[in-house]
Amino acid sequence: MSKIRLCQRILLLSLFFLSVVAPLVFVSHRLNLLTLLGRREFLEDLYRATYRGDTLKLNAVEQIQEGADGLEEPNQVVYTEKDFASTISYYSEKNNDFKESGIAGYRTTTLERNVSGFNPDKGQRQGAQQNELSFMAQGRNIHDSQRMSEKNIQVTNKKVQEIKDQVILAKAYLKIAPPSSNLRLRDLEQLTREMELAVGEATQDSDLSTSALQKMRHMEASLSKVYRAFPDCSAVGAKLHTMLRQAEEQVRSQRHQATYLVHLAARTAPKGLHCLSMRLTAEYFALRPEERKLPNENKIYHPDLYHYAVFSDNVLACAAVVNSTISTAKEQEKLVFHVLTKSLNLPAISMWFLINPPAKATVHILSIDNFEWSSKYNTYQENNSSYPRFTSELNYLHFYLPDIFPALNKIVLLDHDVVVQQDLSELWNINMKGNVIGAVGTCQEGKIPFYRIDMFINLSDPLIGKRFDANACTWAFGMNLFDLQQWRRHNLTAVYQNYVQMGLWNIGSLPLGWLTFYNKTELLDRQWHVLGLGYSSDVDRNEIEQASVIHYDGLRKPWLDIAMGRYKSYWTKFLNFDNIFLQQCNLQA
Repeated sequence: MSKIRLCQRILLLSLFFLSVVAPLVFVSHRLNLLTLLGRREFLEDLYRATYRGDTLKLNAVEQIQEGADGLEEPNQVVYTEKDFASTISYYSEKNNDFKESGIAGYRTTTLERNVSGFNPDKGQRQGAQQNELSFMAQGRNIHDSQRMSEKNIQVTNKKVQEIKDQVILAKAYLKIAPPSSNLRLRDLEQLTREMELAVGEATQDSDLSTSALQKMRHMEASLSKVYRAFPDCSAVGAKLHTMLRQAEEQVRSQRHQATYLVHLAARTAPKGLHCLSMRLTAEYFALRPEERKLPNENKIYHPDLYHYAVFSDNVLACAAVVNSTISTAKEQEKLVFHVLTKSLNLPAISMWFLINPPAKATVHILSIDNFEWSSKYNTYQENNSSYPRFTSELNYLHFYLPDIFPALNKIVLLDHDVVVQQDLSELWNINMKGNVIGAVGTCQEGKIPFYRIDMFINLSDPLIGKRFDANACTWAFGMNLFDLQQWRRHNLTAVYQNYVQMGLWNIGSLPLGWLTFYNKTELLDRQWHVLGLGYSSDVDRNEIEQASVIHYDGLRKPWLDIAMGRYKSYWTKFLNFDNIFLQQCNLQA
């Protein structure tokens, strides 16, 4: 009997112990969360009790832009109880979108920074605010509030921008503070350095650590104290205005430096291309003389074939032009490519086409140093310009095509930075109407590119202005059909020589072409030749896809590291990067 009573007592004590301990175990986590919630509400109530201006909106900067004489104190802001976040906050809703750009033809432009507003979804934003406000007012369960907020999470940079604005304002206060207040602002200076380290390279709020958000709240309190100590808005505004001018000057300096580096990269041969040229040259001279001849030499000057002239000193560029033209041609056996280069590059280019024969087409490599007729012309003016269009002799040999190819009646000029996407046989059937050159116009506003004659030529010179109309349509080199018979009949090479002797060689080969072939140009449909892939990011994708020839005019050539990535694949797909020479020189797509 006593054992039964003992068991009953033990059972009752166990149940009593369980009833006391169980609530503590299962409710402790909830109590901890509620304690954090209460602490958060207390801090917010404390902030609401503090009277201060919205210093972080940087109203002084906006007022300075309107005029330094009319500086006013920032508006005082009183926050109501419905505000969920801290009253000391600034949400800068601007997101930076760097727009890629390059140098338009002969002119150099730099990257421009476009600032656009950050507009979150309106329905989600209102829903999140309503959930938060009702949670604060009615004290809903914190787990329910967390679930609702997770559904409305958006990738923002508001906190990041707020921290950056805090740092800017803190630096302004540090600079205007008198020496006697150094001790008072020592904490602010230390906190500013910590904030800069905390934000680091963060671009989104999700990149910020918990410690960074805590430091942001400490910075809010510190700025509030400093504002009460230094309430002179005009002094802060003047300092911010000075900082703004310094930042703008720094941006201008960086843009100038970027422009210089782009030009330097455009003038410098990449290491891989130099390696490729050296290896091919070594292989070429290892061959016996009879092995160095390219096939189909009997077709070189056949007048009934389709002849293309390419002026280049770049092996890969020549390969891309030839490969793209052949791959899109319906009659490959009728294609003849005349590659004109300097004697230094002739072995490398010749070797490339010896080991990579162009299917049924014919390739003819010529050295411009071996032209006997060049002695009667002053074909090139030496100059000290740093721009490639002034220093390359190959650009000016365009004006001597009838002398280079005396047996031909028609020829198509292809720049080495083009890619052929469609069969060009129909180009040879175009009625030139007695004109010498067929080219795509560049005089339509809103299209890329847009040029006017007076952009490059000083028409105020009476010797020039009376001969040319400033509104005459301009056109582009890069893909041009030439009627060499009409050229010879009008003796346009002599016309070109006359302009050179007048000192106009320094305006570049394109403006010289406008003068030489003035009123002797047949404008072609824009679909034949789309330009701008070497400097503009705004070229219409549909125009590129439908174009017969696309042109990487500008400094950002597709074989350079500074090439525009969005267009590069149109060029690289015509090169076989599995080639042993390309792999040895680390040339990749």
